Amino acid sequence: MPIAGPTGTLKTDTYVLDTSALLTYFNAETGIEIIDELFAAQDNRLLISFLSLYELHYITVRSRSLTLADMLLRATLQLDLEVDYSNSLADISAAGALKGKYPLSAVDAWIAAVAQRHRAVLVHKDPEFELLGDQLQLLTLPYTATAN
Repeated sequence: MPIAGPTGTLKTDTYVLDTSALLTYFNAETGIEIIDELFAAQDNRLLISFLSLYELHYITVRSRSLTLADMLLRATLQLDLEVDYSNSLADISAAGALKGKYPLSAVDAWIAAVAQRHRAVLVHKDPEFELLGDQLQLLTLPYTATAN
């Protein structure tokens, strides 16, 4: 999925996968084909925040088991993803600004700030991120219907 950059050279598309995108992938939910396409395109740069690892782990512990959570953590680290461990003062300020302005969880604000810093497309399935459409590019996966 390369696109022409400002000088006419090819640039690599950069994507940040939110935790919901990782769960879509591991649970083979609707939208997995989009994530598969991102992985298949060799010119893409795919990132996750270290907080997505944390969130994936605790969500899986709560919903399934610690054993499965540990397995998913290891499986995620085996994917062709770059983990962003950055936590500079500028990163804290950017995430804090998003959290202060929008009703986001702290983790979602951090992940959005990572996408902003990398000028990346945020891949997600989280309605909270729709509020950020004027702040960054979004690739919204199909929402999963939930029972009331």
